[in-house]
Amino acid sequence: MPRTLLLEIGTEEIPARFMKSALAQLKELAEKTLLEERIDYTEAMAYGTPRRLALIIKGVAEEQQEKVEEVKGPAKKAAFDAAGLPTKAAQGFARSQGVAVDKLEIRTTPAGEYLFAIKQIQGRPTVEVLIEKLPELITSLSFPKPMRWGYGEMRFARPIHWLVALYGQEVVPFTLAGLTSGRITYGHRFLGQGAITLAEAEDYLPRLEENFVIADQEKRRSLIWQQIQELARQEGGRVEPDEELLEEVTHLLEYPTALCGCFADHYLELPEEVLITPMREHQRYFPVRNEAGQLLSKFITVRNGTADHLEIVREGNEKVLRARLADARFFFEEDLKVPLEQNIEKLGKIVFQESLGMVSDKVQRIRALAGYLAQQLAWPAERLAELDRAALLAKTDLVTNMVYEFPELQGIMGAEYARRGGEPAEVAQAIFEHYLPRQAGDILPATELGMVVSLADKFDTITGCFAVGIQPTGSQDPYALRRQALGICRIMLDRDLEISLSTLIEKAYRLYTEAGQVRLKLTQEQVTQEILEFFKQRLRNILSDRGIAYDVLEAVLAVGFDNLPDLKRRADGVQAFRQRTEFADLITAYTRANNLARHADTDLVDESKFVEPVEGRLFGVLVQARAEVQEALQQKDIPRALESVAILREPISEFFEGVMVMVEDQAIRQNRLGLLKLVSNLAAKIADFSRLVGQID
Repeated sequence: MPRTLLLEIGTEEIPARFMKSALAQLKELAEKTLLEERIDYTEAMAYGTPRRLALIIKGVAEEQQEKVEEVKGPAKKAAFDAAGLPTKAAQGFARSQGVAVDKLEIRTTPAGEYLFAIKQIQGRPTVEVLIEKLPELITSLSFPKPMRWGYGEMRFARPIHWLVALYGQEVVPFTLAGLTSGRITYGHRFLGQGAITLAEAEDYLPRLEENFVIADQEKRRSLIWQQIQELARQEGGRVEPDEELLEEVTHLLEYPTALCGCFADHYLELPEEVLITPMREHQRYFPVRNEAGQLLSKFITVRNGTADHLEIVREGNEKVLRARLADARFFFEEDLKVPLEQNIEKLGKIVFQESLGMVSDKVQRIRALAGYLAQQLAWPAERLAELDRAALLAKTDLVTNMVYEFPELQGIMGAEYARRGGEPAEVAQAIFEHYLPRQAGDILPATELGMVVSLADKFDTITGCFAVGIQPTGSQDPYALRRQALGICRIMLDRDLEISLSTLIEKAYRLYTEAGQVRLKLTQEQVTQEILEFFKQRLRNILSDRGIAYDVLEAVLAVGFDNLPDLKRRADGVQAFRQRTEFADLITAYTRANNLARHADTDLVDESKFVEPVEGRLFGVLVQARAEVQEALQQKDIPRALESVAILREPISEFFEGVMVMVEDQAIRQNRLGLLKLVSNLAAKIADFSRLVGQID
């Protein structure tokens, strides 16, 4: 009879940021293990709190399914002699497989007739399998920074203190990290009754809840959000959805109780970010707004416990926040006493990167590269002064008190100080926007100044890092080069910036060499090549997320991606073209032409050497199509260019039906190959058609 399986790993407090991945791994590995071991089940669920990871699997069969193995043996002709009796080969094969000779089967395969041994392997009891596999399951979990404790070699997110393994009412006994699995778990560290003995796996969730632990993280999350919303309503406000903060808070506690606190109204005079950052980032508080969206002098937090003595908890949280806000107010007021421009000199004392000089050096490169970008975009001269001002001030808030205390406010405080210091609105906005996008899915710069300074900053960082040999490896990317490359691609695609990537990389490289402040390890050519390859993967991700098929991506990337808007136009055009009914036939014809064209010495064609009418017909259509394709590309009309390519489908097919290309006459052969070379080259500026799959689902 199927039973419920419970596995619980009791630990010291696991960091909240580890939990989402750990729970996903636990469920996935468990399902994979049961599948591989042929153990049926109905449902698998992973649960977690700061002090435990748990697995509950319902409907687990009592034993493995039987397994039938088919093992191929010797050929029939080698297995039997002339009299039809089994040879030593057959006998030896049967013996090695534990099967009687007369139980061997003769089966026909593509290689002929062979002997097969058919073995039925009886399923083992589930408990036997679990004893072996549960320790492996636990040790297979990976964490960003695992710990080792005691004298053992075991590594885990945090030290393990207890193990529970129950199959129905039966303990699944195993030893790991010096601990033996059993049926004893523990409730809330302070509110629970201590050790809890579970009679069966089904008791797990209710017994924990009796002891002030809500193990189901989704139930916990829902309860937290309901409490927050209700408290906000009672206070005449609302809390905006914040999935990231809600996720973190959910994994910080076991038994949630929300409470509302307040702070002095005069702090509302500060910029919102100055208030929200200490609340959210440092204290994990939810800010409260009124219906008009204005910040109220209230916050909501969630304690790990009951509503007992809630007033004391509230007073403690208010005291902590009051100190934080007092510090923030002091830092803010002190920063306002110093104009941003006076901070420029201080940037010379901050290292950008050990091999790449100081932040002040970076600022000068950003100014130069931003100016170069503006020239490429044909900006009027009157815009250049504002652009240079924005680039000059972009990093000045790095030396302010606020950003030193709250690094996540870089750019935000710079913009605020610039506005209060009388800088033009767009200059102030550009200081904030030059950090955008800050993560996947983030907004892009909305102003032209912000866009250009952002691109200049990111190209400078990527080029410098690659030039001194700093490249992302695996999960390591300390300078966030992947994010910055994605940002560049998104900005240039979104703004339709037809600027050469390689030209900008080369300009950024020259700015390093001209300054003479650093020693670069790679040449300009090496850096350009490696960065473009780096960008290629980012472009694959972006365009794939936008629905471009894999073969289309490879086809358009193969002919170049130096101009990103052009790449997007070609990808969109080929993607749509790919849906046409004649697509498969065209690709077949084109691929055949392309394969033969590789043997061509030249693409020069002599019409006087045409022997068959189909040669002249193909050449005539080709000349017309080539002119139309060229004109369409000049007008950036990819669909029309592809329409012109498509008219070659029938002439190519007729050509292959009417002539033999590889004839003995060398002059005729090379002329025909040259003709096919012209066909192959026709779409060379759009996509490599040979990389396209002819049939689509």
